[in-house]
Amino acid sequence: MNQTPMPSILHKPEFSQAELVQLLNASGDEEKALFSYASEVKQQHVGNTVYLRGLIEFSNICEKNCYYCGIRRDNTSTHRYCLTNGEVLEAIRFAHENGFGSVAIQSGELSSDAFIRKIDFILKEAMRMTNREIGITLSCGEQSEEVYRRWFESGAGRYLLRIESSSEELYYKIHPKDETHSFTKRLNALEALKKTGYQTGTGVMIGLPFQTAGHLASDLLFMKQFDIDMCGMGPYIEHTQTPLYKNRSELIPLQERFALSLKMVALLRILMPDINIAATTALQSIEKNGREKALCVGANVLMPNITPKQYRDDYFLYQNKPVSQQSNEDDLRFLEQQLKNIGHEIGYFKQGNSKHYRK
Repeated sequence: MNQTPMPSILHKPEFSQAELVQLLNASGDEEKALFSYASEVKQQHVGNTVYLRGLIEFSNICEKNCYYCGIRRDNTSTHRYCLTNGEVLEAIRFAHENGFGSVAIQSGELSSDAFIRKIDFILKEAMRMTNREIGITLSCGEQSEEVYRRWFESGAGRYLLRIESSSEELYYKIHPKDETHSFTKRLNALEALKKTGYQTGTGVMIGLPFQTAGHLASDLLFMKQFDIDMCGMGPYIEHTQTPLYKNRSELIPLQERFALSLKMVALLRILMPDINIAATTALQSIEKNGREKALCVGANVLMPNITPKQYRDDYFLYQNKPVSQQSNEDDLRFLEQQLKNIGHEIGYFKQGNSKHYRK
């Protein structure tokens, strides 16, 4: 059967699942054509400005028991922690004073009253001390619509809730099927976020055991259909102390997962030209300049880690997580130079809200 030539597919207004599979399998000149076109689309719609989200890894205490995650509930070797209000606010102060524009507060999934109140206090205090200038993204898992609304009214404007896979069958291969893990509940939480008014983000892992190019093509179509405003997705990297580690022999090599992740970023940029797409840290754990490569093919957001250094080794979702030994100030200067080298610049003192959301 003759395949449609690559340039013809790329310039179509819509893609079928089969066409996306073909593009995900692109290599050589076809892959170059894909990346080049995605770069053009990015330049046309969001330009070469990179927006920063200072990443604050708030807590590694989690109610969930996902099969792939290093901070899963049953991992007894993890040293658990939760930042104090003062530690979080000091990180937010650093971000605000150094022109980050935004922070992202990420944590294990908890739904206790104490956790909800603590996030609420931090949001209100961050708004007060920055005169509402700082943008805040939350990534704190599934909550009730009432909690989402409370946090939204207290100052959070964006929320990232990764679906990890839009296939219910694959979802239950990487999550337990019990009262704390529900594919339907995950989807309902995403709907509640949109209804509340958040800039809503999701994402998937790329290169999972049991995953096919067809799954990934469906993930892209899911994000388009759900009409997300932002995305954070990256390669699956195994963790030795997780149940999914026993399936490591079924994994494609790390470099293939990396290449597939770049193609997912490029295709999502073509499918959704004006959303925010993060170049995730997991890319950097495979290739030192992995985030920069993602920026060149479609990403426009970076999340430098500004968690107090003594906690960073404990927020250990996967193996070989990059942990900088430099100061936050030195990291920022280095990042600025790296971006300059690829023709990009940091959007200092800009929240970098999703153009898609503003529409």
